[in-house]
Amino acid sequence: MARGRSRRGGEYAEFWPAYVDVLSTLLLVVTLLMSLFMIAQYFAAEEAIGKDTALKRLTRQITELTSLLNLEKGKSKSSEDELASLQATLSALREENTKLAGTGLGADERAKEAEGRASTLSADLEAQKNVSSEALAKVDLLNQQLLALRQQIAALNQALEASEKKGVESDKTIKDLGQRLNAALARQVQELQRYRSDFFGRLRDLLKDRKDIRVVGDRFVFESEVLFPSGSATLTPEGLTAMDQLAAAIKELERQIPSELDWTLQVNGHTDARPIASAQFPSNWELSTARAASVVKYLISRGIAPDRLVAAGFAEFQPIETGSSEEALQRNRRIELKLTNR
Repeated sequence: MARGRSRRGGEYAEFWPAYVDVLSTLLLVVTLLMSLFMIAQYFAAEEAIGKDTALKRLTRQITELTSLLNLEKGKSKSSEDELASLQATLSALREENTKLAGTGLGADERAKEAEGRASTLSADLEAQKNVSSEALAKVDLLNQQLLALRQQIAALNQALEASEKKGVESDKTIKDLGQRLNAALARQVQELQRYRSDFFGRLRDLLKDRKDIRVVGDRFVFESEVLFPSGSATLTPEGLTAMDQLAAAIKELERQIPSELDWTLQVNGHTDARPIASAQFPSNWELSTARAASVVKYLISRGIAPDRLVAAGFAEFQPIETGSSEEALQRNRRIELKLTNR
């Protein structure tokens, strides 16, 4: 029994070292293979990550390129350079895809996926080229239109300058004519003032300085009671006599005033503030206008030229006296004669 155990122990002692060596060797081989596989997987993953990063960078660059296509023509050159750079990068990625094809099943799938994305990217690049060409064509068209507009603006500026030059000359001519006209009018006004003074002086002499007939500024004033009954536009006998004297003074004035002096005698009718509402005269407007017209018609019947006479009615709206006293009302009821130029 003892010898049997000793023999078995010796067998075990002889067998154990060889088994351990085999296991150790196998373990080392497995470890080495796993290390190699992990290293290969690491490099494949690094390459795939780098490829994804490059693809993202290209996508971002394409987005930036799309924005740049909306800029001016001067920026189109940089867009073309960017496209060339993208194409070079795409070629480099395709070469990397080819290299990745031999690194294993997982890497091959990643390479195929990357190749598909690269193909899509290539199609996008071609589309971007077309967009860039269209944008350049639009820029050229806009430049042509801008050139045409500038030419039109230049022509308009020339026409405007010519028009302004003519305008300045016209303004100068108008200014000269205006100054001449103003000077002529001033001379006429001065001459008319002299004749008006003579005319009013002659009327005073003819009417013998009656208190109810007076000069107010540049007007010769008859109080209405001298010419008309109350509320009437029919001349009284005393009024007809005054109008005969007025017609004689006007005829003498016509002989004195030069023919080139275009004058007129304006006859203005005025009432007081008390309203009238008769069948013949619904308001003071009708009464004042009818009285002025009666004077003008009678002067025409006495030989005064109609084109030298003007009739106007002002009702109660241009009083020469304020207040409501009988004296103020009487002075506001009047016929005024004003010698003026047309």
